[in-house]
Amino acid sequence: MTTVLPPTPLTTSALDVVLEERLSDARTLPADAYLSPEILDWERKHLLEAAWVCVGRSSDVGAPGDQRAVRVGTQGILLTRDDAGVIHAFYNACRHRGHELLPADTCTNKKLIQCTYHSWVYGLDGGLRSATQFMDTENFSKEEWPLIGLRAVEWFGWIFVNASNDAPDFSEWVGNLTDVVAPWDPTDMVVAKSHTYTLQTNWKTVIENYLECYHCPSIHPELCRVSPPESAMSLHQTGMWLGGGLELRKDADTNSLDGRSGGERISGISDEQARWAYYFMLAPNLLLTLQPDYVMTHRLVPLAPGQTWVECSWLFPRDVAERPDFDPSFAASFWDVTNLQDFGACESVYQGMLTNGYRPGPFDEREDGVRAFQAQLATAYLTGRWEKPLAITLGARDAS
Repeated sequence: MTTVLPPTPLTTSALDVVLEERLSDARTLPADAYLSPEILDWERKHLLEAAWVCVGRSSDVGAPGDQRAVRVGTQGILLTRDDAGVIHAFYNACRHRGHELLPADTCTNKKLIQCTYHSWVYGLDGGLRSATQFMDTENFSKEEWPLIGLRAVEWFGWIFVNASNDAPDFSEWVGNLTDVVAPWDPTDMVVAKSHTYTLQTNWKTVIENYLECYHCPSIHPELCRVSPPESAMSLHQTGMWLGGGLELRKDADTNSLDGRSGGERISGISDEQARWAYYFMLAPNLLLTLQPDYVMTHRLVPLAPGQTWVECSWLFPRDVAERPDFDPSFAASFWDVTNLQDFGACESVYQGMLTNGYRPGPFDEREDGVRAFQAQLATAYLTGRWEKPLAITLGARDAS
């Protein structure tokens, strides 16, 4: 395979074995893909910045004048909402001397963007309004010094940013997942509960764990009581996503500790869809779970080779979430238990990879989602760019 951009330090032979055509011949990624600081640096530049990364909900920058500073890969980015309600994204750097316009991971609401260093002022659309007391520079024109803009899109109430500005169009990136999610239409849903976790593991182990239920009988008794793991099926995908569903047991209405719902069935879904919970990974950092009565997300941010920040949120229809007596804990408590089981396993996998005894292992047929994701990564490591994941076949159904 021809390398078109600087490859990772991983060897071609270590990656080619992940891409073996037959599942039985393929092996998992080498330990360095998870342990190496150089690999993570490469991923930040070539995988995160080159992708459409989820940076939060539209409500995080919901009102005109809202401004929020986030990071994608190595890039600081400023999000704003203008008076017309349009979302904007800019590199978080003043055009004068590069000072941050807003400190990372902070937010504010102002009619204008003002750099605190020399007080240059910009509109919410990025245009330079005033270079305060800037003088004695011949032919200086404010119109020539706007903030450097980036593409940002809103999709069902989530904000996505492409930090390199050269990813494929978002519609191509997300593919037919738009049609899959549409019956739930989370656009106006409310985040009723949110938990954050800092995990001592690599970000990819969290995604891999999410993409298979081979481990479910071993560590998830609560989940298995409401969703039999043998019911797992995959959906045929276009775009940069993978996933499928687990059927609910006949006596369960949703994923909760007792199988009962404290909310209401999503109005747009069919009777068939109401009997399943669907689990999707949208590369590179959003895990999206569709339940009959709520939507759950895990948003991942790699902090170090062995450290990952995860935000887990539970979204409900607005009319349900705003009831005075509504309590989202039936969902949050169930998944907090399940999350901790998963995260403990992911941290243990990372510790095992640190030993000299780790070797790339085989894939079970129930791990075809993991294999597809690892093959997607192996291809990216070899070519320097994201490619669509392999098709997964175990019980695969048409996404419609």
